[in-house]
Amino acid sequence: MHIEILVEDSSGAKLLEVLLPQLLGKNTWRIHPYKGIGKIPQGIGKKTDPAKRILLDQLPKLLRGYEKTPGIDAVVIVLDTDNRDCTTFLGELKVVADNQNLLLKTMFRLAIAEIEAWYFGDQDALLAAYPRAKQDVMRTYVQDSVCDTWELLADAVYMGGSMAIKKAGWPLPGQVKHEWAIKIAPLMDLDRNVSPSFCKFRDGLRQLCEEC
Repeated sequence: MHIEILVEDSSGAKLLEVLLPQLLGKNTWRIHPYKGIGKIPQGIGKKTDPAKRILLDQLPKLLRGYEKTPGIDAVVIVLDTDNRDCTTFLGELKVVADNQNLLLKTMFRLAIAEIEAWYFGDQDALLAAYPRAKQDVMRTYVQDSVCDTWELLADAVYMGGSMAIKKAGWPLPGQVKHEWAIKIAPLMDLDRNVSPSFCKFRDGLRQLCEEC
């Protein structure tokens, strides 16, 4: 089985690069990082700029293209919910897929509210990667809550916290998120993770492999 995996940014892609071999085994896959989540296009045939590589803006066209491409068995789209209502957002995404009349298996998986929630879901891995992390800050996090997730993680593990990162500006936020993926992801135990959204991602991929 071959799976195409779309993710909204490069730091999320770096995390998935580490985790997918454990989940997909001998199956093949390709990860496509985008430069932001964007918005679901309103109206059939609405033109978007493919050069900008904004995921939701391109999603209908991408799904139609994968449908026509031989050798692709499934597409998995991984997104942050941010401040969106999870149920409503997932329903909107499924409508996009249904409107393309796809025979191709399509799976949406959401990180609530941001993919950094998955690091908080395995705090043993987080502390192994950052032994000096501020555990009092970590304890303020409510798993998979709608909050400033990456900022809270930064406050726990980065000198100066999220304010120092924001003050420095781009590209530091992206660099820090890449560092988290590189340091924390290899230490994560997929079956130990307590993030509900991570567990749905993990179990969904496992089920997909069983079905194909």
